[in-house]
Amino acid sequence: MGALVGIANGLFGSGGGIVAVPMLEYDKTEVKKAHATSIAITLPLSIISSFVYFSKGSIDIVYALKFIPFGIAGVFIGSKLMMKLSGITLKRIFGVVMIAFGIRLIMR
Repeated sequence: MGALVGIANGLFGSGGGIVAVPMLEYDKTEVKKAHATSIAITLPLSIISSFVYFSKGSIDIVYALKFIPFGIAGVFIGSKLMMKLSGITLKRIFGVVMIAFGIRLIMR
């Protein structure tokens, strides 16, 4: 599981979570804990990926800095919202988002 999450993270950014969450749920981890644990898993992987991409000149720092303040605000909102949602609702939202982005990627 760790290797697959790492590969996905290296390929897709923090997208390692799209691999980690279903794997954790398959391993009988409660839905909310699977999502939270996925974040804990992908954090160090994202930091390492960032250093690798930065060292190769692949990061547009100016563009990234525009997203960070709003991303931080979004993290607080999303984290509080996740704690209020039921596990099944969280699972359904995650599934809809995955399907929507998958369709968008296929259609482009």
